[in-house]
Amino acid sequence: MTPETDIRLLLAILAPLIGAGLVMLTGRRPNLREGCSFVAAVVLFGITVSLIPEIRAGRVLTFTLFKILPGLSLTLRADPMSMLFAVSASFLWILTVFYAAGYMRGLKEHAQTRFNACFALALFGAIGCAFADNLLTLYLFYEIVSVCTYPLVAHHQDAEGYEGGLKYLVYLTTTAKALVLPAMVMVYVLNGNLDFAWNIREGVLPASAGGGLVTVLYVCFLLGFAKNGIMPFHHWLPGAMVAPTPVSALLHAVAVVKVGVFSTVRVMLYVFGVERMDALNLGMPTAWFVSVTILVASAIALSKDNLKLRLAYSTVSQLSYIILGVALLTPRAIEGGLVHIAHHAFAKITLFFCAGAIYVATHKKNISEMGGLGRTMPFTFGAFAVAALSMIGAPPVAGFVTKWNLLVGAVDAGSIGIMVVLLLSTLLNAAYFVPVVYTAFFGRATPVGAGVGAGSHGHGHGEGHGHVQAAEGEAPWAMVIPLTLTAAISVLLGFYPDLFMQFPKALFP
Repeated sequence: MTPETDIRLLLAILAPLIGAGLVMLTGRRPNLREGCSFVAAVVLFGITVSLIPEIRAGRVLTFTLFKILPGLSLTLRADPMSMLFAVSASFLWILTVFYAAGYMRGLKEHAQTRFNACFALALFGAIGCAFADNLLTLYLFYEIVSVCTYPLVAHHQDAEGYEGGLKYLVYLTTTAKALVLPAMVMVYVLNGNLDFAWNIREGVLPASAGGGLVTVLYVCFLLGFAKNGIMPFHHWLPGAMVAPTPVSALLHAVAVVKVGVFSTVRVMLYVFGVERMDALNLGMPTAWFVSVTILVASAIALSKDNLKLRLAYSTVSQLSYIILGVALLTPRAIEGGLVHIAHHAFAKITLFFCAGAIYVATHKKNISEMGGLGRTMPFTFGAFAVAALSMIGAPPVAGFVTKWNLLVGAVDAGSIGIMVVLLLSTLLNAAYFVPVVYTAFFGRATPVGAGVGAGSHGHGHGEGHGHVQAAEGEAPWAMVIPLTLTAAISVLLGFYPDLFMQFPKALFP
């Protein structure tokens, strides 16, 4: 395959980087500052969407930033898999800019300029990962995401914030340096370069590489990209819930965990390849390994009364669906797993948007305190219900498309056991989401002020330093509109799944 050089890839990573600089320059003028974030997000989305016609036509676009050594370069690539991540992340950044402005101003949060700048830098890293053409480029931008999101996790600058931020940084950088970096060196020794394959079948490792060595490298990459949330390297994720809710939305839907799981499946498909994984029997053991995370994380979510913590463990579980689908090595399963990168993003960002809106409007964080709130916040809890249906996998929402393809893929792979895992996990999803919706719409209303008691004092699990009285009714429109839109798009993707499904389908010409 002959790639075509396209400068739009450079412009795509420059958009959030320049946006971060403009945010810092205009920090004393909040409206202008948020305007710069919005313009950068729109420009990034526009550039990304402009690449779609070429990708649909079967072209692969590249742009080399630097040639460092023979076989080592910083190079960007746009192909179907990268577009799946880049389009969803860039679009959701636009909505998150609006939401974050309403949230941060509503709670009178401090350091809003730093917050917005780091947010843009995190998107710079995420888009760099999406468009990475080789392992070196992927690793560099992966680490950029880790470093740039640390100030967001530790935003409140209190003991809890620093503890959560430290755990976040130590887990993610240590695993990457201890496992991914040595594995990259070995791939370079074997190959003479770190480039990704041009298709998902063959991989790049030479046939002379022994099965034992390839298996060790595979495990290093699988566990080293710890942003993917696989147990036991998942503890950073619930700990990061000390961050403000827009950061939680960024972590879980737009950038951080998606960078982790995207990097994992990118390496599975474009370094090892379907045929090599099948020959070494790496697929099914991986599927069973991540099935433990799917079920255990769901069970833990059931025990959490704090809404953000329940959503955090839901994310740990849901991410492994993506890896599970790819590990089954059948076309339908791979398509279902990969499309979940986008489908999960829209549903999970809706859920976190709702959690933040509930806190801004009522100062309540615990599910047990939310009785009757669905009657006073119908848009927020209506959106929550739609997103919950997507997480459960019920039609006609986007999550159904994921679950259906995973189930069909499990049948194609001849694994009844994985089918049972998927069905059991669906029941667990319903068990921890349905009570939230039921409590909100049919539960007894909590007395005014009761939400600011135990479990709501302090800033635990990410809510702000501002001191705003709880209010009846919806949160500010700047928060409600984005969460309503993301919920509506989840439904749209249920009816028109090819909006994103076209990209993983293109991997099987």
